[in-house]
Amino acid sequence: MAGETALSTLIRNMSPHLNPGQYVFCTLDDAARLQGSVPLGSFREREGLTVILERGEADRLGLAYVYSAAWITLEVHSSLSAVGLTASFAGALAQAGISCNVVAGYFHDHLFVASADAERAVSTLRALAANAQAE
Repeated sequence: MAGETALSTLIRNMSPHLNPGQYVFCTLDDAARLQGSVPLGSFREREGLTVILERGEADRLGLAYVYSAAWITLEVHSSLSAVGLTASFAGALAQAGISCNVVAGYFHDHLFVASADAERAVSTLRALAANAQAE
């Protein structure tokens, strides 16, 4: 099932959804520290394993973090080969002074913004979608 590649369609149909909860990024040198917990996402870097966890789960495991985020899912099924979507929403959020960390899944893009900026980020994304031009 291929995703959408037309930028204007992607932007118009983003449908940002604010997921409940707070999420944190932690770094581990040993995945065993997760004690069987399954992270929302992970990425292995030279320096260690980065995991995205619900804040309460990180607290339960005693894992350190410095950034508490809200998780926004763009409900449009974007193709992994689509060009310009990330630049478009990242630019709009940057113009609003909102930091954004992006994870691309097979079906959707997932944005992590500072918890305090969650509602403002969703409003910014909705405005971007509403102002998108049809192809």
